[in-house]
Amino acid sequence: MTPRFSTLLPALLLACALPAAAQSNSPQVKREQVGNRTSENIPAIPPALMEQLNRYQNTRGATFAGWNGDCMLISTRFAETAQAHRVCQPLGMREQLTFYAEPLAAIEAAPAASKLDGFVFGKDVGGNEFWQLHWFDLKTRATTLLSDGKARNQGPLFAHDGSRFAWSSTARNGKDTDLWVMDFATKKSRALVTEGGLWNAMDFSPDGRQLLVMKYVSAAEAYPGLVDVDSGKLTMFPVDGGKASFKGFKFAPDGKSVYFISNEQIDDRAQEFHSLRFHNPATGKFEVLTASTPWDVEDLEIADDGRHLAYTTNEDGIYKLHVLALPSHKPVKLPELPIGLVVNLGFSPDGKRLAVTMNSATSPSDVHVVDLGKASLTRWTRSEVGGLDPAKFVAPTLVHYPTFDTVDGKPRMIPAFYYRPANVPAGKRIPVVINIHGGPEGQSLPTFNPTAQFLANELGVAMLLPNVRGSEGYGKTFLDLDNAAKREDSVKDIGALLDWIGQQPELDASRIGVYGGSYGGYMVLSSLMHYSDRIKAGIDVVGISHFGTFLKNTESYRRDLRRAEYGDERDPQMAQVFEQISPLNHADRIASKLFVAQGKNDPRVPYSEAEQIVKAVRGNGQPVWYLLFDDEGHGFRKKSNVDYFGAASILFWQQNLIGAEQAQPGS
Repeated sequence: MTPRFSTLLPALLLACALPAAAQSNSPQVKREQVGNRTSENIPAIPPALMEQLNRYQNTRGATFAGWNGDCMLISTRFAETAQAHRVCQPLGMREQLTFYAEPLAAIEAAPAASKLDGFVFGKDVGGNEFWQLHWFDLKTRATTLLSDGKARNQGPLFAHDGSRFAWSSTARNGKDTDLWVMDFATKKSRALVTEGGLWNAMDFSPDGRQLLVMKYVSAAEAYPGLVDVDSGKLTMFPVDGGKASFKGFKFAPDGKSVYFISNEQIDDRAQEFHSLRFHNPATGKFEVLTASTPWDVEDLEIADDGRHLAYTTNEDGIYKLHVLALPSHKPVKLPELPIGLVVNLGFSPDGKRLAVTMNSATSPSDVHVVDLGKASLTRWTRSEVGGLDPAKFVAPTLVHYPTFDTVDGKPRMIPAFYYRPANVPAGKRIPVVINIHGGPEGQSLPTFNPTAQFLANELGVAMLLPNVRGSEGYGKTFLDLDNAAKREDSVKDIGALLDWIGQQPELDASRIGVYGGSYGGYMVLSSLMHYSDRIKAGIDVVGISHFGTFLKNTESYRRDLRRAEYGDERDPQMAQVFEQISPLNHADRIASKLFVAQGKNDPRVPYSEAEQIVKAVRGNGQPVWYLLFDDEGHGFRKKSNVDYFGAASILFWQQNLIGAEQAQPGS
């Protein structure tokens, strides 16, 4: 349920014809502009490196997007961007359906019970995240715009018979994310919930007359409710304990009971983890279905025939699939699944099969189907790995290292996934890159990472992915440990990781790099601010350099969401904390080599955050590599851009981390 996207660039920034850093007269800045790419101080990429990287950059995955009769819709990339495709049998031919220059966002297939044959998809322009929703008719291959063409639209959801369609939109005032509903036959739409804040449509009742909704405030706070679709009457449900987090929320097959995922109090006792729950308001029956699981439940899906419910648990970064028979809630026997990530659950129209997307550290995402009657697993897609030998891919190990504070008198342990190159000669110490996730409520998972594989197999570099305090998946207490004034405690967890690296006989503590995007970019800058004497180089991607300017310039529809996590810059005490912890104010302490990469259309972390840190660090005599894409937003999604950034990143590590003896491809 956590919103992953948001924002707009201020008019002042849009008026800037050239990046501020590019306007510097410093002789140190060597600027090159090629198409939509502006690069500063980035050397020419050696052709040999591009050739060596080619196979890793041509790996691709496929994700499940919905059933279409006996066929299924998937999202995968065959050119520049991820598009919608259809597959009609296991390992069958993929029929590409959309051919846009921009990647598709959400894909919502028409329900099997409807007379519709097609799907709704979202698409933005240049990564600005102002998604517009479109209907793709599979019979005519015609595309129809459903949204207003201007606002930010997300979360498409069909009623079970396809007659109604709901979504979230900022169309009313540009700030609040309201709920809208459309009569799909006439395409007439109206605002349904306009209470202010960010609202998500969760599930229509079987008759389509009611809609379960959720008001999202933060990763730790959400409020569920029910809307009568005809009258618009909104009824909010009580939240046990007053404040809790919710994820999935769906009607039971009877249309009266509900299944939901929450960490609400139970019998006046606080809960650390999100559990799967059942509630019948009419009878008062309440049941916690995962009471014995000390981990978060992540997702749930219910079959159209009402006979099965599927859910996943996140157990120390490993997603495990479970299926219950309804209404008995008895577990259903499943085939053994590979260890990794299981997402995008979807029952077939007849309810007898369950499609999932599976990803592991040694295999890109692919779609598999579980036959519930036979307890068998069938692979439907086989994505490419660029001609590489998957047997040589490195699988990470889960490690835990002690940090600066204690729990019950013992050191708090921080989990991290460790990609270690194979066949490291005895006595040799290898460089290491620390990859820090964003969010900050995100979580690093053991997924397929072509960069980690390239570093390990081609350059002999290790990668560590820590889940510092504030990460999801480890309980409510852990999630709240970095809030507001405690922000730099998560940076101290990186300092503790530096200590741990120094204790590992195979790792070279004199050659450590840090990498991160978004909030992870802030973590990179802050780590360099505090530990430049221990970190050789860092790559900051779309990162926050000053929380005050970030909150001022991020898009209005997400500003309050970020204040709930980071603190309110309008509060003088919090503003003072931001002044103390923001890397921009301490750029003189960043002595490590720095590479900053940014999308100009970023609505979440405006590109001014990148430009001001580049300018400040350069002002202290430090050279900085800077990369700006005019056609990207919060991260890079177009293959040519991704490839260039990936190659520039490897070149940066070669020159500033690995050392001359390993700096050339093929060494």
